[in-house]
Amino acid sequence: MKIGELALSAQTQVETIRYYEREGLLPQAPRSEGNYRIYGPEHVERLAFVRHCRSLDMTLDEIRVLLRFKDEPQAECGEVNALLDEHIGHVATRIRELRQLEKQLKVLREQCAGVRDAEHCGILNKLVQTSSATSIRSVSPHVSGAHGNRGRRSNGSTSE
Repeated sequence: MKIGELALSAQTQVETIRYYEREGLLPQAPRSEGNYRIYGPEHVERLAFVRHCRSLDMTLDEIRVLLRFKDEPQAECGEVNALLDEHIGHVATRIRELRQLEKQLKVLREQCAGVRDAEHCGILNKLVQTSSATSIRSVSPHVSGAHGNRGRRSNGSTSE
């Protein structure tokens, strides 16, 4: 199949497939005489594996490790266990951070009980007050993914 057909069957954008190829997550497909990439069932299976790992919020580096073991079925899987244990720790940290974020947002929401003009909105005023006080200090980053911004490479696609 051509890349467009692979993209449709895997519900993945063509750009994401090419990105995974560049990153070494998918093997380069052989080319036809017309210089089209020709994909087979092994590409569909590997792409499904990568996409499933991404849905579990694994980094590309983590997926590379898993693929290495998948490609060496006789190898012992101790490193796979350790990788997953570490990933579970990242997820637990993220959950704690999200709970803290939820508390902060609820406190902020309590600042404005009704509808007012924006000048007297408790939420906006508290945001202004807090942002002015923290503009010099380091502001904690928005919680994103189990790993935050570490170890995660993205192609900017929302389909990843």
